[in-house]
Amino acid sequence: MRFLVTAGPTREPIDPIRYISNRSSGKMGYAVAEAALDSGHDVILISGPVKLEPPSNAKLISVSTSDEMFDAVHRHADKCDVCVLCAAVADYKPAKVSPVKIKKRSENFSLELIPTRDILDSLGHQSDRRFLLVGFAAETNHVEENAAQKLREKNCDIIIANDVSSAKSALESDENEVTILFRNGERQRISRAPKKIIAREFVRIFHNSATKMFDKNNVMITERN
Repeated sequence: MRFLVTAGPTREPIDPIRYISNRSSGKMGYAVAEAALDSGHDVILISGPVKLEPPSNAKLISVSTSDEMFDAVHRHADKCDVCVLCAAVADYKPAKVSPVKIKKRSENFSLELIPTRDILDSLGHQSDRRFLLVGFAAETNHVEENAAQKLREKNCDIIIANDVSSAKSALESDENEVTILFRNGERQRISRAPKKIIAREFVRIFHNSATKMFDKNNVMITERN
């Protein structure tokens, strides 16, 4: 199969030297990409700025902003069988980017933010989608409820619910514990383990789910060009 995996944060510029970002390390997405390669799949890895070495056999596409990630995902998604959107894409970006450094002043400074384009939602509502769509929900409260709502609203096939309120499950951690929510209402919990171990289980589940989905629609993955 062909996997598309997004990983890491995005950086939304304020001026030439400042930006809005988050604490995503990219470790989970890179682990998924590596696990998919180890299982014999082809991988396109679309990554925001991280301090990680990409798997040597992955096709790496480096991006910085949410708009760059949106465009890269849409260029390649239809060529893939499984799209795993693991990246922590910024929800908002500055309405205007200053062409020069904004100087510090004594008075308060307000920054207008506007929503970024929603990659998961845009893929989920493609009328002719022919790939398994997996999203991630990093939550600090009502984790499974919020993840289930995201699964419905974004119209994806699987959501990985991740409680990031604890330091042990934070975005920069080497370990994680998650709950997998499926479109049919099933849920599967994966206990705390290294992200590389969890990634192997993800790939097995995604492969099986994609195979069932394509079989149901009488579409053979191996026949796609």
